[in-house]
Amino acid sequence: MTAYPIALDLEQPPLFDTRNMLIQEVQRGLRRQPRSLPPWIFYDERGSCIFESITQLPEYYPTRTEREILVKFSDEIIAAAFGGKAKAARLLELGAGTASKTMILLDAAARSQGEVLYAPVDVSADALDVAREAIAAMLPEITISPIVANYVTHPPRLGSFDGPTLGLYIGSSIGNFEPEEARTILRNLRCQLQPDDALLLGVDMVKDVPTLVAAYDDGDGVTAEFNLNMLHRLNRELGADFNTAGFHHRVLWCPERSRIEMHLESACGQWVHIDAAGLDVHFAKGERIHTENSYKFTHQAVRDLLNDAGFEVEGTWTDERQWFSVTLARIV
Repeated sequence: MTAYPIALDLEQPPLFDTRNMLIQEVQRGLRRQPRSLPPWIFYDERGSCIFESITQLPEYYPTRTEREILVKFSDEIIAAAFGGKAKAARLLELGAGTASKTMILLDAAARSQGEVLYAPVDVSADALDVAREAIAAMLPEITISPIVANYVTHPPRLGSFDGPTLGLYIGSSIGNFEPEEARTILRNLRCQLQPDDALLLGVDMVKDVPTLVAAYDDGDGVTAEFNLNMLHRLNRELGADFNTAGFHHRVLWCPERSRIEMHLESACGQWVHIDAAGLDVHFAKGERIHTENSYKFTHQAVRDLLNDAGFEVEGTWTDERQWFSVTLARIV
């Protein structure tokens, strides 16, 4: 198995310099062709709020479908993950956000385990604040240790804990990454797990194209607002002068790669100045900034991904339509 550098200690996390990372990503992504920006830039305070609104949209099935799975099978999942023994347990979550679905699993863990430690990792401090307050109010018996970090560039390094760990990567966040990046994220996590530890991976499954496209291009334009907020953020934080009315939200289904793509498309020829990044960028009419991928999986693709990262599938839970799946895997 390939070894990857580990850079984040849960007990003593480094200073997370969001602004410097933002500048570096803008310089890297807008200087090249085709232009692109990473999806973590979506999640400032405003973007996190917009995304929560997206999860409530009728077109956006992933969140509610995964929630239904967790509500129905949370006790079974926790028993499978921790062996049905009442002992101390740790749940480490990558890309936790506000942890609204995770509380279902935390509640099940609190009822079946002894001490429960929850360590959510996310790039958005605001989202983690919401998660911490909600969990403290609803599940005061859970010990919470949030980490503000980009888990892609600063993979989590686990401190000692007297009990098993369940790594959580739900919400189909793994689908936002290229296949090799996805494997690297899971390998980094696997390097920190012990033989009794496990991973719970939530992924969105392949389905009919109209359903897929509608989930990322809703009729109310909320996802378009979310996509355009990336430009608003660059204006606010980096002194850019994007005319956001001059860019349109575009969604494409790419069957050969089994993924939805989101883009921001320039409506006209225009120049954009980004002060903090020292950039002047010209966009031709129709030129796009690629802002997000969302890969969709088959059961075999999930198994292959986990096997490549050093895990073996132990169990899978899904909804009746097979639209979403939650898979428990343990290190090989």
